[in-house]
Amino acid sequence: MPFPAQDHGCTGWGGEMARRISEFDWAATGVGAIADWPRSLTATVQLLLASPVPLVLLWGRSGYMIYNDAYAVFAGGRHPYLLGCPVETGWPEVAEFNRHVMTTCLAGGTLSYRDKELVLLREGKPEDVWMDLYYSPVADDSGAPAGVLAVVVETTGRVLTERWRQRAEAELHETNERLQLALNTGAVLGTCVVDMQTGKITGDERFARTFSFSVEEAARGVDHSAAARMIHPDDQSLLERLSADALQEGKPFRAEYRIRRPDGDYVWVQANGQCEFDEHGQPTRLPAVLIDIHERKIAEQSLRQLTETLEQRVADAVAARALAEEQLRQAQKMEAIGSLTGGVAHDFNNVLQVINGNLQMMAADASGNPATLRRLSAATDAVKRGAKLAAHLLAFARRQPLSPTVLNPRRLLAGMSEMLHRALGETMRIETVLSDHLWHVQVDRNQLENALLNLAINARDAMKADGTLTVRAANRVLDAAFCSDKPELSPGEYVVFSVTDTGAGMPPDVLEHAFEPFFTTKPHGHGTGLGLSMVFGFVRQSGGHTLIESELGRGTTVSLFFPRCCEPETAEAADETSAPVGGGETVLVVEDDADVRLTAVEMLVQLGYKVLTASSGDAALEFIDSDVPIDLLFTDVVMPGKIKSVELARRAAARSPSVPTLFTSGYTRDEIVHHGKLDAGITLLSKPYRRDDLARKVRGVLRAAAGGAGGTAAVGKMTDREIAACVPSVAYDPASGDASGVATSGVDAPGLATPLTPTPKAAANESESASTDAPARSPAHVLLVEDDADSREALSCLLGALGLDCTSVGSAEEALPLLPAQRYDILFTDITLPGMSGDNLARAVLREQPDVQVLLVSGYGAQAPIGERIPGARLLGKPFDLAQLRRELAQWVNPIEAAS
Repeated sequence: MPFPAQDHGCTGWGGEMARRISEFDWAATGVGAIADWPRSLTATVQLLLASPVPLVLLWGRSGYMIYNDAYAVFAGGRHPYLLGCPVETGWPEVAEFNRHVMTTCLAGGTLSYRDKELVLLREGKPEDVWMDLYYSPVADDSGAPAGVLAVVVETTGRVLTERWRQRAEAELHETNERLQLALNTGAVLGTCVVDMQTGKITGDERFARTFSFSVEEAARGVDHSAAARMIHPDDQSLLERLSADALQEGKPFRAEYRIRRPDGDYVWVQANGQCEFDEHGQPTRLPAVLIDIHERKIAEQSLRQLTETLEQRVADAVAARALAEEQLRQAQKMEAIGSLTGGVAHDFNNVLQVINGNLQMMAADASGNPATLRRLSAATDAVKRGAKLAAHLLAFARRQPLSPTVLNPRRLLAGMSEMLHRALGETMRIETVLSDHLWHVQVDRNQLENALLNLAINARDAMKADGTLTVRAANRVLDAAFCSDKPELSPGEYVVFSVTDTGAGMPPDVLEHAFEPFFTTKPHGHGTGLGLSMVFGFVRQSGGHTLIESELGRGTTVSLFFPRCCEPETAEAADETSAPVGGGETVLVVEDDADVRLTAVEMLVQLGYKVLTASSGDAALEFIDSDVPIDLLFTDVVMPGKIKSVELARRAAARSPSVPTLFTSGYTRDEIVHHGKLDAGITLLSKPYRRDDLARKVRGVLRAAAGGAGGTAAVGKMTDREIAACVPSVAYDPASGDASGVATSGVDAPGLATPLTPTPKAAANESESASTDAPARSPAHVLLVEDDADSREALSCLLGALGLDCTSVGSAEEALPLLPAQRYDILFTDITLPGMSGDNLARAVLREQPDVQVLLVSGYGAQAPIGERIPGARLLGKPFDLAQLRRELAQWVNPIEAAS
């Protein structure tokens, strides 16, 4: 039978546990189905559900557990697992104890425990708990014991409090003992006698010193008022009351009060005495002794303060632990995201390297064709944007190879002034505030400039290009209090760069995620969300800390803390601009990616080098151990096989004559980078690289080896212009006359109709069957909408090459006004556009021109969601290839063009 819950109107019954018990499959246990329960079991369960005290019923020989809401709270993380579970299985750590309970109570006995100490695993870890436990047998309908009802009252808090109290009392007792010892060894501050008739007080030498009287005055007797002036004002009324009580009741006099010393401080004393009376019962004199109790009173005050603040200190400790746990969770999350982004950047850079290398070689072969060179240049710029995106990912993952030098902050910011003004525009006011005698810092110059420029551009966007940007650099000494909640920072001397804007500021929920990669509040297409994450990763990798402060309506400040460097400033080296060629030297290329390996080989051959290749460290070692002449080892950092790149370089250096090594990688991991810096003596060429970069690096390493450096050369630097960033949408393969994309084409997407389109083979057959005598037709009109200028220009040229008349614009808002004046056969639009989205543009165009063919493209792939279905529309994922585009536009492309 189900058990009623509170929402059924039965106040005081179990609520949540009543529901759980009713829904539990008891038939699978030894208790049996709920409908078959004996009346005694049902009544007992209803009793425990109605109780606010933690109760648990252990039914049957196995002690199947049925409990109420209060016990569920006590069970912690083991609830609701314990429900219907045998007690020894549910609490295995105290199985023997529970076995004794079941044996005793099922035999008709009872058990009770007061402050029973047990070790339980309620939240997955052992904890000491104390409980009052009461166990009673529960009879079945026949009157025989069939279960055990347990009352569980946790007393852990009371036991711990009592133990603390006992310790405090023991400490107080020790203090009193020390006080008695002090009294016995001369802690008496003097003796005195009060004449009750005249009010005069006479005392000994110690009494005189205590009250700051002269010995002569104390011997003659001083007025009671003179002594009272030396007593703390707050204690005088208490002292008068105790004196009056002692006189009226004839009891011993005992008072504790403070006496002012000559230096203005107060000392606690205790006065003990007994008033003497004459035969008429009149008080005559009051002898008293003064005892120094200052240390005891201070100890009592400290103990009282400790007791009064205990609750607050416990709350502060709990809050501090919660904060530390939250910081740990955040650090673990950021570390996990960093590992993921670092791995993605590695594979991304390999892809970009293949594209970039082939573009470089195609450019060398196409010097006489301006149109081809223009397209290759646009594709190369897109590769650079892709590589810059990968570099940002590596920066956040703290996997970028840094080349730190000792910098003067004043000189660095002075050199950036023109760059900042050019990047921010004339409407921005830029203020630079530099402290005197700025310390040096040891960081990567290019990365620091990029970080400051990123912060400045973010500030410009926050102020909508109208406001004041303040760039500061200052020395700062951090103490332990400031570093307490920043584990990556140690107290010490730092140089702090800060960028402050006068923008709208950020709300707390945005501020919490500001450093996470791909988090952005900007509209689609207006930001990658990698700027702040790149800054965060670079500063952490450089041994510093990033602090962001923002308030709505008051702007934002981002501060970068870098440790002070006491070394002299590093002199700047002149950049090498020429791209030297080889002189027939032999280069051993070790690369596991076949496409990347082929690209590197073709570049080196063009540069005049002889090339040997190996796909793993194990294969390369065979060349190293042979007599084959080798002048340079050019190896990827992360390699398959037993022989890793660092070991391969060591074996090459041990060859006679020694073979120098040039490393390359899109993701260095920990093989040659430690503590965020390249290991000493390592030269690294980061992927993707240009042919000119490769030429200079190879020549530099060979020159260093010829000059007697041996092994691997010193670390080289790459400029920002050598870092690239964004994959081109279409990658053309000159060998096949086609493009080699990786995205899916012709795959159904949610909301799209799926018209039948011919397969590549069928389309070709149709093209072959078309006669060259077919009548000419006017080119189809295409409305191309793409917000990325480079992609728009490349696609426009491509559509023109296919014989289509293309009108290209950058947004839906530019496209809509064209519809009344021109009928279009095809709408070719990106989905993610500034303002109106591409799919909504398609719906608007179809309302004006229902016969238009809609072709949507998206960087989110062929399954990008677009909401409501668009009849006849097709979706391509970026990057797509030329063959896919021809198939989608087959009915509009000239048959000869389609077959070519």
